Amino acid sequence: MKTEQLIPFLIFPESTVVEAMQKIDANAKGILFVADKNRKLVGVITDGDIRRWLIKTGELQGTVEHIMNKNPKVIYRKEVALAKEFMIKHAITALPVVNAKGIISDILFRGTIEEQEIEPNRSLADVPVVVMAGGKGTRLYPYTKVLPKPLIPIGDIPIMERIIDKFRDYGVEQFYATVNYRKNMIKSYFSEALMDCDIKYVEEDKPLGTAGSLSLIEEEFKQPFIVTNCDILIHANYEDIYNYHQESGNELTIVTALKNIVVPYGVVHSSENGAINSMEEKPKLSYFVNTGMYILNPELLKKIPEDTFFHMTDLANKLLAEGRKVGMYPISEDSFLDMGEFEEMRRMETKLNLKSE
Repeated sequence: MKTEQLIPFLIFPESTVVEAMQKIDANAKGILFVADKNRKLVGVITDGDIRRWLIKTGELQGTVEHIMNKNPKVIYRKEVALAKEFMIKHAITALPVVNAKGIISDILFRGTIEEQEIEPNRSLADVPVVVMAGGKGTRLYPYTKVLPKPLIPIGDIPIMERIIDKFRDYGVEQFYATVNYRKNMIKSYFSEALMDCDIKYVEEDKPLGTAGSLSLIEEEFKQPFIVTNCDILIHANYEDIYNYHQESGNELTIVTALKNIVVPYGVVHSSENGAINSMEEKPKLSYFVNTGMYILNPELLKKIPEDTFFHMTDLANKLLAEGRKVGMYPISEDSFLDMGEFEEMRRMETKLNLKSE
């Protein structure tokens, strides 16, 4: 690789977690190699390392050097012919090539060495997924005057179909859709578009919020289930999200996304009597936001009042007030696509065009 080709995969030790997440988003490989200004390798950091750090500490301004693996696997230039065997042996997908001084000269990716035949993923075959598709989509008016929000196309495919396809990539077979506004149009479309997919419809007579309609589901779930809004797409490993929920002991897990907000003004920091301590030009604030995807233990259905407008946030607050365990699974800003507003819908279309589907 030329130096400019290496840059997307390198990061300095003093860089922040937010910067690492943004760079991993950009390179789409899930990994960064930590190097000094001379490109000498000092560590490696993956999106999983970042996620574990955030779950443990919640600290966005932590630096890469505190998170990285300081003993990365490497291969020397004279051994490159052995790279494939080395990566298989150590179960790694990216391998830096270094010289005798530890300077990175190349990065090898397993997919470029040999295309692997991928077996169908059936890891979530028994997991129920509920798509909340009953809202009117007022933020997308006047589009939703013609079509219900779940059928608004992103590219040439309705958003809800994209959501279902994403779950089917993990073998999901049990789909439920809560419907209200223009429900017959939704049911008619999917009866033709996805004839090989069984969707059970849960019909609201009145709006019940993002959780209230769950009380209408007649089946008794035997294991944790997934709930998702019908206007979002999450580009993440759904199997990993589900496994994290089970291993964490959470009763409710909320998938959260990093959101960076730039204040478009110079910010003044002051103290008593109007004295200015410092000034900051267009600072960037970072928060985790609720994406609208959740994993719930089945017993939580009993916590949802019947025939009552009730949001998932109401359920979360109720559990927190009782001292029950509610946790988050953090993903990067670029892994969360929200169709709820026109500007975001255009961003979603652009992002999906960059990904081969």
